Amino acid sequence: MSRKESLEDQFLKLLKKDEKFRLAIASYLGYNKISEKLDKYDKKFNSILEEIKLLREDQNKLWENQNRLWENQNRLWEEVRSLREDMIKGFELVERHISALGARWGLMSEEAFREGLKGLLEKELGLKVERWLQHDDKGIVYGYPSNVEIDISVKDKKTILIEVSSHIKASDVALFKRKIDFYISKTGEKVDRLLIVTPHADEDAIKASKEFGFEIYTKV
Repeated sequence: MSRKESLEDQFLKLLKKDEKFRLAIASYLGYNKISEKLDKYDKKFNSILEEIKLLREDQNKLWENQNRLWENQNRLWEEVRSLREDMIKGFELVERHISALGARWGLMSEEAFREGLKGLLEKELGLKVERWLQHDDKGIVYGYPSNVEIDISVKDKKTILIEVSSHIKASDVALFKRKIDFYISKTGEKVDRLLIVTPHADEDAIKASKEFGFEIYTKV
């Protein structure tokens, strides 16, 4: 009998006869299987940890992108708010001149517009405007006989002649000058102040007014 066979026989005999030996062998074999399984579980666990790490990195990137989106949104709202404020200012400017533009484009009559400005004169400057009307037999004002109207206001015993219009041109200034001359020739009164009230005056009209010593009031 060889040495190998002797060892095998002895091992088998111990397994049959020695219960403690059998348990020890069984425990050893079981431990090896458990160890192998634990190794597999460790690998799976490490793989899961790596996936969690990658997931967290992706989540962090997502939060960074979300934060940038919020920042861009806030900047956009600031621009919208600024634009809205500019639009409100623009609308207020348009509103101040809408009546004048309406009269100029035929959306309302010149007469209605003039009456509105007269109300502003009384409210802002304390000037109560009345209409003076006389017939011009010689055609001093228009070049032919016609009725001539002039807006007049008397304040603190001073006579003020007023020309009210939605739009003043240089020719309107010259017409106002002829009206003034006609008024003085008819009444013989001294005129203390000459006032043109309009929201729009041409550059040539402004120059002509200065030449004649007329005041132009455009804050309407």
